[in-house]
Amino acid sequence: MERLVTLYLASILAGFALTLVPTSAIITAQVADFLNIIGGIVIVVFAVALLHLGLKALFTRHLNNN
Repeated sequence: MERLVTLYLASILAGFALTLVPTSAIITAQVADFLNIIGGIVIVVFAVALLHLGLKALFTRHLNNN
C-alpha cells in the first residue's frame, strides 16, 4: 500500500512538472498549453486516487473495529 501511495505522490509531482514546462525553440506555446492541460488532469486524477485510498483505509479500519 505504501508503494502505491508513493507512486501516486510521484505522479502528482510529475503533473506539477508538466504544468511548469517553459516555452523554447523546441516546445512551442501550443505544446506548452497542451502539457499544461495534461499536467492539470494528472494532478486531479491522482489526487482523487489518493483520497479514495485514504477514505477506503479509514472506513475499512472503522468498520472492522465494530
